Amino acid sequence: MISKKAVIAQILAAFSDTEYPGDNFLCGSYEGSETYEETSAFKGKTEWEKLEPELLDAHSSALSFFSEGAFRFFLPAYLIADLREELLTVEPLFHLTGFSVTSIQMPANSRVFTRKGGGSTLMNPKRYGAMTFADYARYRLSVFTREEATAIVAYLNYTRETDTHGIYTPRIVEALEAFWLDRAERAPSEESLKTHLREESEFLAHLLSKTPDLT
Repeated sequence: MISKKAVIAQILAAFSDTEYPGDNFLCGSYEGSETYEETSAFKGKTEWEKLEPELLDAHSSALSFFSEGAFRFFLPAYLIADLREELLTVEPLFHLTGFSVTSIQMPANSRVFTRKGGGSTLMNPKRYGAMTFADYARYRLSVFTREEATAIVAYLNYTRETDTHGIYTPRIVEALEAFWLDRAERAPSEESLKTHLREESEFLAHLLSKTPDLT
């Protein structure tokens, strides 16, 4: 089994060049005040490695409200704090394993309703049509590069191997098989992202150099 120290080192290395998305691009939703309140606490926090576990716990819903870029940038802070057993309220694993169907029985007057979530369960047809929880998870989690996804796989495997009571193991296995193992193998690499950004910058510079001066 890979050691906790080795997993932490892998996460640190994989996310070392991940860029801060900018203060104006932290919030992924503007529905209600909670989304802004949770994510605004991370404004100016351009070094995720220095975030205190107390801040992460105080804003336990931030992972749900971050933009894709902010989710990518701040997730490693949560993963490492979780590995170090420094979190009291946040469960980053929840945000990485939305591929299994879960259900609970809820009594309502004379009936008992089965309420399902995750996996192939429809999210909200009135708003998202035929999108399932698994569809949304794939979209949300596709933000990670090959190197980052590989580090997340290491985190998931370590968590599975240390899950002595088997509470998390089924959904970790489902998530690995449904998404993460393939993502770690086939996702664009960090170098490909850098190449794309460099080419886009060169293209823009070329366009600007050809634009006539109308002043």
